[in-house]
Amino acid sequence: MNWFEAIILALIEGLTEFLPVSSTGHMILGSAAMGVENDDFTKLFMIVIQLGAILAVFVLYFKRFFQSVQFYLKLIVAFIPAAILGVLLSDYIDELLENPMAVAISLLVGGVLLLFVDNWFNKPRIHEMEEMTYWDAFKVGCFQCIAMIPGVSRSGASIVGGMSQKMSRKLAAEFSFFLALPTMLGATAKKTLDFFEKHDSLSGDQVNLLIVGNVVAFIVAIIAIKGFIGFLNKHGFKLFGWYRIIVGGIILILLLSGYKLTII
Repeated sequence: MNWFEAIILALIEGLTEFLPVSSTGHMILGSAAMGVENDDFTKLFMIVIQLGAILAVFVLYFKRFFQSVQFYLKLIVAFIPAAILGVLLSDYIDELLENPMAVAISLLVGGVLLLFVDNWFNKPRIHEMEEMTYWDAFKVGCFQCIAMIPGVSRSGASIVGGMSQKMSRKLAAEFSFFLALPTMLGATAKKTLDFFEKHDSLSGDQVNLLIVGNVVAFIVAIIAIKGFIGFLNKHGFKLFGWYRIIVGGIILILLLSGYKLTII
């Protein structure tokens, strides 16, 4: 991986991590289009730079992290399903991460569902996190597990999960942002351990790539989060649904026509 490839992937991560379009799916497709080598460092990079994106949540919602113990307990409860399945299905997930066809199908199916989400869940009764129950939080965490399939979107799955529990779009989106912290920290810790089981250390260039990737993802994520909340409140999910359908459809057509969109 070179500097240009690292910066492009970090831009993709920062822009898409909190949008319902799948950051992992877009990074997979971006790395495939650029011909980035699918080595252990590339896999580590695509996970670790998510730390930069979730740091943006901490900065933007700083005060929320010091309001109550219940805030953290609900996040822990919501994180449990992903923590368990992430460990059990780790190898299977890694296989899917190398499959652009899985990404294309997930983008398409998820896009179709997003066209109808606003009509399905249009009568919210929970507008503040304090009104959520621990059972609500757990069910949102179960929805998040669907995003272990590349292309589904962790943000999209957890937001829809929140709306299915009668949360407002704004609260569902914000809880999805907060839930990214333990989820991504856990994923980063596991991927880092996996990397060092095979390698003694990171090279100086690799460390620098990780630092720059996180900084770029952080800056772009701050902009993306601010824009997303305002857009979501005004327009809902349909535009994201159509975007996913168009992108997924183009990728599927290319793959079926014999175009080799594969990660080296």
